[in-house]
Amino acid sequence: MSEPDLLSPPPSGPPASNLPEVTVSDLAAGIRRTLEDAFGQVRVRGELSRVTIARSGHVYFDLKDDKAVIACVMWKGNFSRLDFRPEEGLEVVAEGRVSAYPGQSKYQLITDTLRPAGLGALMKLLEDRKRKLAAEGLFDAARKRPLPFLPRVIGVVTSPTGAVIRDILHRLSERFPVHVLVWPSLVQGDRAAEQIARGIAGLNALREGGPIPRPDLIIVARGGGSIEDLWPFNEEIVVRAAAGSAIPLISAVGHETDTTLIDFASDLRAPTPTAAAERAVPVRAELLSAVADLGARGLRALTRRVERQRLELRAVAARLPSPRQILGLKAQRLDLASDALTRVGREMITTRAQRLSLARQRLRPEALARDLTRRERVLAQADLRLLAALKRGVARREEALARASRRLTRQEPSRALTVASDRLDRLARRLSPAIARRLGAGVEALAARARLLDSLSFERTLERGFVLVRHADGRVASRGAGLKPGERLELAFADGTRAAVVDGQAGAPKPARAAKPEQAGLFDSSSDLR
Repeated sequence: MSEPDLLSPPPSGPPASNLPEVTVSDLAAGIRRTLEDAFGQVRVRGELSRVTIARSGHVYFDLKDDKAVIACVMWKGNFSRLDFRPEEGLEVVAEGRVSAYPGQSKYQLITDTLRPAGLGALMKLLEDRKRKLAAEGLFDAARKRPLPFLPRVIGVVTSPTGAVIRDILHRLSERFPVHVLVWPSLVQGDRAAEQIARGIAGLNALREGGPIPRPDLIIVARGGGSIEDLWPFNEEIVVRAAAGSAIPLISAVGHETDTTLIDFASDLRAPTPTAAAERAVPVRAELLSAVADLGARGLRALTRRVERQRLELRAVAARLPSPRQILGLKAQRLDLASDALTRVGREMITTRAQRLSLARQRLRPEALARDLTRRERVLAQADLRLLAALKRGVARREEALARASRRLTRQEPSRALTVASDRLDRLARRLSPAIARRLGAGVEALAARARLLDSLSFERTLERGFVLVRHADGRVASRGAGLKPGERLELAFADGTRAAVVDGQAGAPKPARAAKPEQAGLFDSSSDLR
């Protein structure tokens, strides 16, 4: 049996009682199908009324105008995607399909999307959002950072096919060409806000030194349009992305009169995209001119300073005394010191010459022989004294022994003899080491004196390279002035004697050094004698 046409007029002819009977459910289902087929997708503008958000997350509200009211419902999934909160009295545009609810015998609009309608509503929503974000501190001036003076890389979030990017690139190439990194994004429509926020976050995520250079500055740009066209830049997700950017950000949305919420969150708001490019980089020609001007000014300042210091130096030099005046006193003191040094040197030479003369006299063979004889006599006398002392000691001990013997004769013979014998043995044992020690000390003293005498003998002097000069009659030649040309001399060396003949005239006496061998009667083996 086919389903009856519930909306067609009743047929004429048969009485009403002959109409087929249907159930309430069938009638409600037919009405629902008819509504959904006739009004499958509609867009309705009206004012919100009786807005109710159920615990399940679904939203129920009425949409009305001055003549009618229609019930509406928006499921939880669609409501969670709204960027504003539906409030009573707000004029909106709802899009969805008309359907019936059989449980209450009423029709309603199943709403898929909902957006504010009219400038007044959008402005109210904009002001509410602005107050909310400002209360969070996203628009505080303390959060804004200075722009880099000369960025190496600039990131631009905009549509890659629009005129905005061409204007920015053209303006940058005219002022100061830099590397530009474009992040393509929609700038109008429902998906634009999400793509703009993703572009800001993506540029911030680039690493320093990575394959894609990290920008030093970000420009978010779009051309002019209505408030509805610029609405993505008022979305909360875009404003939060701009406020959280670690890279300084310039917003360049719309024309000079257009203002969006991203302008408050950015570090700098530019009236147009072209102005953003001008704010991003300086003019290269102006920088070169400024550098050249600074260089010229620095050179002029340096020249003036050098000239001023030259004049000051000349003035100071003019006030200084002449070198003769400065060095005159020093030269006089030097002359006095030189004279004193010469005088002291002569005195030292005279003193050393006297000491050398005394040493020479002590080193003469006759003096050495006399000293040796005297020392031998002293040693002999010491030995005699030592022997006399030993004899006296022995005599004293013999006398003591005799006295002891006499005492023993008066005492008991055996005991006295034993005591005397023990004492005699002790004395004998002490006497021998004492005599040996005295003799050893005398021998050591005699050997020491002999070594001293040997070191002072003239033979040791000859071994050091000196020569003893004698006349033919054996007299020692102590003066060169007494030698005559052709006179025969005898030269005594350490290993023997040689004959020599005086040749040439006597020269001028040499001071100090020549006086040493002459005073001792000794000459170096390299003297001018043959």
